[in-house]
Amino acid sequence: MPLAPNYPVMLRTTDGVRLDGAHTPAGPGGSDVGIVLAHGFTGSWRCADTRRITHVLSRYGGVVAFDFRGHGRSGGRTTVGDLEVHDVAAAVRHARSIGYEKVAVVGFSMGAAVAIRYAALHRGADAVVAVSGPARWYYRDTPPMRRVHWAIERPLGRIAARIARRTRISSGRWDPAPMPPHEAAALVAPVPLLVVHGDADTFFPVEHAHQIFAGAKEPKELWIEPGYGHAESAARPGMIVRIGAWIEANLS
Repeated sequence: MPLAPNYPVMLRTTDGVRLDGAHTPAGPGGSDVGIVLAHGFTGSWRCADTRRITHVLSRYGGVVAFDFRGHGRSGGRTTVGDLEVHDVAAAVRHARSIGYEKVAVVGFSMGAAVAIRYAALHRGADAVVAVSGPARWYYRDTPPMRRVHWAIERPLGRIAARIARRTRISSGRWDPAPMPPHEAAALVAPVPLLVVHGDADTFFPVEHAHQIFAGAKEPKELWIEPGYGHAESAARPGMIVRIGAWIEANLS
């Protein structure tokens, strides 16, 4: 089945970073709901997995997907979850500027952490879905996360990320560290929050989802998905359909 058509967009953040993105209009009948899709670390809106997710979500609203700073064809360097709130803000502004009255932000992994922080600090979302997200920073108790920290913290790791994954990582350290997602979750309400996590996630165990959910206030919902691994690459179409239906139910 061919993917839904998309149209290129260029976003600019309030701190001056140019972002590469695309708009996929809502399916037949249209919708007043916009969905901002925030990918994980080293991802891109152009990746096959992200485009597949965009295609499914477009049944429920128009999708604005983009590359975070330092990723793909976007400018700047990634700060791995800190300044990326400005990137989500730019995508939400664009969604509203082209006519979407209500906007949900759906984030995966790093994008999930950014989605929660954006909703908490910028107050610009009407619904938030956080998939496979970390509850706290500096977590390195799994082999994949130790590899991620090597890529972020070591000069050779940053070179490897740039060459292999087209991801340019800032060499500076957070100062101060941004509010962790489990604390930011408390500030999302009254916007509805859906936390989705797999019990087979090799990056962040399910305790991260439980910590985010415990920190959040109503309205909130938690799905622990049996057999689901991590982020976009493991997301089954059926789960994305359910996420789309949740957005529709909360924003209709």
